[in-house]
Amino acid sequence: MDKKDAHIIVVGNEKGGTGKSTLAMHIIVGLLDKAKKVAVIDLDARQKSVARYLQNRQTFMANGGAKVAMPAFKVVGQSTASLVKDREVEDQQSLQEGLDEFKRDVDFIVIDCPGNDTYLSRLAHALADTLVTPLNDSFIDLDLLGEVSADSFQVKKLSFYTEMVWDSRKFRSASGKPPMDWVVVRTRLASLDSRNNKRVHSALESLQKRIMFRYVPGLYERVIYKELFPSGLTVLDLEKVNSLSHVAARQEVRSLVDSLNVVE
Repeated sequence: MDKKDAHIIVVGNEKGGTGKSTLAMHIIVGLLDKAKKVAVIDLDARQKSVARYLQNRQTFMANGGAKVAMPAFKVVGQSTASLVKDREVEDQQSLQEGLDEFKRDVDFIVIDCPGNDTYLSRLAHALADTLVTPLNDSFIDLDLLGEVSADSFQVKKLSFYTEMVWDSRKFRSASGKPPMDWVVVRTRLASLDSRNNKRVHSALESLQKRIMFRYVPGLYERVIYKELFPSGLTVLDLEKVNSLSHVAARQEVRSLVDSLNVVE
């Protein structure tokens, strides 16, 4: 895709339970909050968490709620063809059709991937200008990036997911595309600093130099993030609520969006 096309942000990993859809939704609304035009492609046709979040947002307004910014969005499902080659061709066509529908009319396309390895997910990773990978603040989730030594907490071996991202980077390079910016986001952070927190921080600092990603703090573990899904809202839509927790949540979302370095 050339420079006049939309910037593609892919939110992906191969592990569930990391708050990926909540993170994706707040990135989407964070970009809308900056007056950017955004489209969303949900590749998880089974769960459709982001698409359902956006449908809830539409329902909120249809039922008399305040008008909130909406992106264009669609769900792209996996092919059900019997032959692998046919499935891959159909998946490529489906994703390309989604991109073609939006890429000239918006500033950003946010693609939400399923929490497992699929051909559609691999295609999306190869197209990512910015890849955002959320991780819970634990060594269980850190294993998504690489195997960590029990003694030194240093990374001994890279994961299959990391190798897939490297393959995506090589594809982009061979296609003459700009390098991918890989951002690892720590999510569901505990409010209290702990020994585990510090060890995960150190491991990520070591790993980011080895496999070339940037890691940034994400969203803290807050009840407010869990409560907003049914209404389709995010903390950025609640500007009139000025409790300390809401103000802090809005600030961390805006800081996260700024840290992606995608808005000039």
